[in-house]
Amino acid sequence: MVAPLKVGIAGLGTVGAEVVRLIEQQSRTLSSRCGRPVRVVAVTARSKAKKRGLDLHGIGWAKTPLELASDPSIDCFVELMGGAGEPALSAIETALKSGKSVVTANKALIAKHGLKLAKAAEQFGGALNFEAAVGAAIPIVKTLREGLAGTAINRVYGILNGTCNYILTRMEQEGLSFAECLKDAQRLGYAEANPSFDVDGHDTAQKLAILASLAFGTRVSQGAVYVEGISSIAPEDLRAAAELGYRVKLLGVAVRTAKGIEQRVHPTMVPKTSSIAQVMGVTNAVTIDGEGIPPITLVGPGAGGAATASAVVADIADVARGIRALPFGRPVEKLRAIEKAPMERHEGGYYIRLMARDLAGTAATIATRLAEQKISIESIVQRHADGVDAVQMAGKAAPVPVILITYATSEDAVYRALDAVQRDKVISGRPQVIRIEKN
Repeated sequence: MVAPLKVGIAGLGTVGAEVVRLIEQQSRTLSSRCGRPVRVVAVTARSKAKKRGLDLHGIGWAKTPLELASDPSIDCFVELMGGAGEPALSAIETALKSGKSVVTANKALIAKHGLKLAKAAEQFGGALNFEAAVGAAIPIVKTLREGLAGTAINRVYGILNGTCNYILTRMEQEGLSFAECLKDAQRLGYAEANPSFDVDGHDTAQKLAILASLAFGTRVSQGAVYVEGISSIAPEDLRAAAELGYRVKLLGVAVRTAKGIEQRVHPTMVPKTSSIAQVMGVTNAVTIDGEGIPPITLVGPGAGGAATASAVVADIADVARGIRALPFGRPVEKLRAIEKAPMERHEGGYYIRLMARDLAGTAATIATRLAEQKISIESIVQRHADGVDAVQMAGKAAPVPVILITYATSEDAVYRALDAVQRDKVISGRPQVIRIEKN
């Protein structure tokens, strides 16, 4: 009989506890699929006394993650503690350098130290699997690294943060403000007490940096990602998008361009007819555009104990089968360095919402400034606020919302035109600009 794969798990929070349960519940299936049993033989966590609803009888308890990682009785070290630094980093390094395989769901660690850890895995022969770090139950890492190994990728983009997608969904469907939806997301546990990491786009940026490396053979670099969050999005933007046939999503986009690999996270208008526009609530989705194939969209739960645990156990099963894929699909030394692409060079269509002063000559001034930058307008919508015509406030006409959709142009051209419009004093407040992904 083939010896079992002996697993040690560091971290028994929601995900770690669910991994222990899942391995126990699926023991026969795992043994059949992997050709050998999979057994949890040791664990560690901050508190041994905490009630977790787990039967840990017969399972060893290590005092520290480092002790577990160096335990010669385990074959696979599973890191589910989280955090971009210690103790996760040293524990994983120790496990890899002792020839063990490692499975982790730690996106922050992989985004920051993934190349260093991948090099150790290559050198000492163990696997470094991190499917659960991006999209939880969505098998996007294996799809890019293995399933599409023979396909040249042109673009990978997606909804990678359930909190933001939930907020934008509620705003659209119920006409609520960003602040109202965020408060409700916090009440329901979808958003943290300090939600900035999610709503400012940094969580998505970490995941996108990992996907870009897998898709394009570049070195993982979160610093190379342009990041913009969703806090500026207003209900009127979502209403306008709906009228124009679009929906607003926070997307992470990595695309091959003539100038190199562009990586960006920002609110984006996508056609309602696109697959990604149908993804609502806390669900995640990733679309891959490859040479010679139609776009592939993977949709599923992007967070949660059960979803994340399923991906962790799938990675453990690969270790049990003896699969040793290169962590980023290529040797670390073959991964290309990447620089942050200046967003002013980005080319595409734009949604622009201006609060124009309801005065003679305003429209002509705006049109002139756009024409000076060679910006062509696909559509224009002008309406009076709340449907009231010629509102008078303190003897002056109230600003009128004007919504423009441009044909493809460069970002620097858009902002040069808007700067000129503001200097002309024909608009009030700051213009709202949202990028458009046509396909």
